[in-house]
Amino acid sequence: MSDFTEISLDIDGPVGTLTLDRPEALNAITPTMLAELNEAADRLATDDRIRVVVLTGRGRAFSAGVDLKALGQRPLADGKVGDILDVPARRLTGVLSSMPKPVIAAVNGFCFTGALELALACDIMLVADNAKLADTHAKFGIRPTWGMTQRLPQAVGIARARELSYTARTISGIEAAEIGLAARSAALESFPEALQQLIDEILPNSSESFVAYKDLYREQLPADDGLAREYGTDYPFSDDTNVRLADFR
Repeated sequence: MSDFTEISLDIDGPVGTLTLDRPEALNAITPTMLAELNEAADRLATDDRIRVVVLTGRGRAFSAGVDLKALGQRPLADGKVGDILDVPARRLTGVLSSMPKPVIAAVNGFCFTGALELALACDIMLVADNAKLADTHAKFGIRPTWGMTQRLPQAVGIARARELSYTARTISGIEAAEIGLAARSAALESFPEALQQLIDEILPNSSESFVAYKDLYREQLPADDGLAREYGTDYPFSDDTNVRLADFR
């Protein structure tokens, strides 16, 4: 199901899949793509039938990052790619990180810079073993504006985040999983099966629990404040809890 030009949106039962769909350009990110991703993500976020969302790319790339050609001759001021990309991208990362359902970044190939920021906004990153990932902002004399400096250290620690950003080096999917950037990696030939296995492990569990987890994981606080927030924040739960516990009581 898709009425878009640079992405596709497919719904299969409780799973909604957003696919970056410019394979001839390695799914490079344009203003049009971001507008379409925001529209589709809003649909999935508010559709109660959808319990898991997948973000991936068509072809041999997740995404090569921002398509600088799409900016034309616009000058880049202060190392920023500009509001034409920054505003919709920041909105998108906010929706991905806050929608009340798990979002999987299925990184099937190249994933550079802005694309890595989109993947980091998802809850779980599954990467192909031979995928290539990098934060190349410094390589091109630009600075991050879509969440890299906040989300990358949460994933890999501040020391490793600085090393990846300052060197702009490319890592494999295998290394991404080893350092905690990704949760899992899988051989490319078995990548669809690995993605389905992850989805199958998530789906039996409580969507109401997911809502609480998403909210609590999203805001990283000092330990005492975080513990107080975890205990003191209430979330609506239905009778599903009692149904799940019935065999144990």
